[in-house]
Amino acid sequence: MEFIAKTGDLEKLTSACLVVAVGEKGQLSAAATAIDKLAGGLISRVLKAGDIKGKYGQSLMLHGLTGIKAERVLLVGTQQCDKAIKQADFIKVARATAAAIKQAGCKDATLALLGQAVDGADDYWKARQLLQATGESNYQFNQLKSEKGPKTLPLRKVTVLTENRSQTGQAKRAAEHAQAIVSGIHTARDLGNLPGNICTPSYLATRAKNLAKKNPKLSCKVLDEKQMKALGMHSLLSVSAGSAEGAKLITMEYKGGKKGDRPIVLLGKGITFDSGGISLKPGAGMDEMKFDMCGAASVMGAMTTLCEMGLPINVVGMIASAENMPGPSATKPGDVITSMSGKTIEVLNTDAEGRLVLCDALTYAERFKPAAVVDIATLTGACIVALGHHISGLISNNDALADKLTAAGISAADQAWRLPMNDDYQKQLDSNFADIANIGGPGAGTITAGCFLARFAEKFDWAHLDIAGTAWHSGAKKGASGRPVALLSQFLLDSAA
Repeated sequence: MEFIAKTGDLEKLTSACLVVAVGEKGQLSAAATAIDKLAGGLISRVLKAGDIKGKYGQSLMLHGLTGIKAERVLLVGTQQCDKAIKQADFIKVARATAAAIKQAGCKDATLALLGQAVDGADDYWKARQLLQATGESNYQFNQLKSEKGPKTLPLRKVTVLTENRSQTGQAKRAAEHAQAIVSGIHTARDLGNLPGNICTPSYLATRAKNLAKKNPKLSCKVLDEKQMKALGMHSLLSVSAGSAEGAKLITMEYKGGKKGDRPIVLLGKGITFDSGGISLKPGAGMDEMKFDMCGAASVMGAMTTLCEMGLPINVVGMIASAENMPGPSATKPGDVITSMSGKTIEVLNTDAEGRLVLCDALTYAERFKPAAVVDIATLTGACIVALGHHISGLISNNDALADKLTAAGISAADQAWRLPMNDDYQKQLDSNFADIANIGGPGAGTITAGCFLARFAEKFDWAHLDIAGTAWHSGAKKGASGRPVALLSQFLLDSAA
């Protein structure tokens, strides 16, 4: 799909679908007013008849309007197109617009919505949200079906129409960034949606190598179990011990900045299937544990976006990948293992495995002398209890880093909420038999998981994103969401700036 920003006359515009805004009390945006005059007042009559009320996200498709070349005109409600609306409401408008375009099967669309004022948002933000929503909506995963139907959806081009040339610069930059971010989100969704018998640790390693082959600024290194054992990564290897699939530690180095600049490290949990190990999960819904590598998928997505944007920054993308199975050699509850850092860990629950792969990867990350490390993981069901499926959890040992990630999430409409971390929670991880236990009891599960990881991140600024509630959807819309690629991409954009 191609994203474009341009200015032009509405009556001369050739498009399969032209989108304009209408308000709740019969108000018309400037673009809608112009179309209304060209079409002999048709839009005004439709509003007066009550066919569309103009509320946020309502839409109505009109066909065959006279006086214009566009095949269709999509009316989208913004409730008050003569006043500024909230950012959250504009995002509703963007997503409703995207859904209506997809349902109509348009081959291209032109969005004349930049005239809508939005609190605290410029034309760049508005254009990016419109294009990103349309791009995300234009996604399908059917490559594993015997009867695939159309290989691709019909939408090929989306244009943001600027009202004047002064808007065009911001809109063009938004189009470039949205194109790259959508590419990253689709990459993450594809990886997340693949089943565990295809998307193994070895498969993730191959995908990372292929990405590096396409990008001269990117290199890839993969450690196998023999190499990890030599480094003392017994915590990570304890997770793959029961599986026939070997664990992999994947490192992608992007060198877009100056040679001496310290890199940002993005570290993703890549448990390609999580049975729970000996602490076996319930059977119902266990198929969704193929999504336990969505942290890794988001790192692959963010690295894809980074390469497409070509940011002047150094970034290391790491993936700690394993399969957690209850085989004859599997780690048992009560086992004590030694991490790469030298700290010993009592494994009280083998289903708390994500932190066991991440802790060794965090120690390995020290060699890059990072400016900051952000790990991303579908880590705890407790995060869903705390924050539901709307907002990701955030824990950090550095206020400035936490603030940057929070701000990036707000800007990207991919929010995270910071949770506390202090010594009172750390005490829950005390063990009678090792330096630390891998779980902290039933209370504050998300926080104690973060506290566990913090013990292995004492040598650098570090943040942890728990995406257990946001990485995928269940039910009729089951599938990976691609989050938090947008947040991570915005964080990298801000860091590069």
